[in-house]
Amino acid sequence: MGAIQVTVTIRNPADPERSWDGLFLVDAGSTDCVAPASALRGIGLAPRGRRTYELADGRRETVDITPAEVEFMGEIVGATVGFGPDDVEPILGLTALESVGIEIDPVSQRLKRRPAVRMKAQRRAA
Repeated sequence: MGAIQVTVTIRNPADPERSWDGLFLVDAGSTDCVAPASALRGIGLAPRGRRTYELADGRRETVDITPAEVEFMGEIVGATVGFGPDDVEPILGLTALESVGIEIDPVSQRLKRRPAVRMKAQRRAA
């Protein structure tokens, strides 16, 4: 599959006027998003935790993470964003895509909207 990129805006949820725009690689193999640490700090975001990720080459890396507003294709979602190195290619992970009902069409290699966001029905206990 070829590379799919999309323009993404990362916003500070506590101060939405502070934002950063970048061209993100859409990565169905990544759960969360990643952006340059300097860009995240530049909009006032600070690490709120750490998470260990398994990279494509099998290595594990622990990085700082924070919740942020992520906007793309006219949709806004709260997502976990990792503080990557300043030269990192920003990544838009699968959780953000699925949260707004967007999927990767493997035939056209483009992003497409599903008719509805998937939600499993909850059954009430009898």
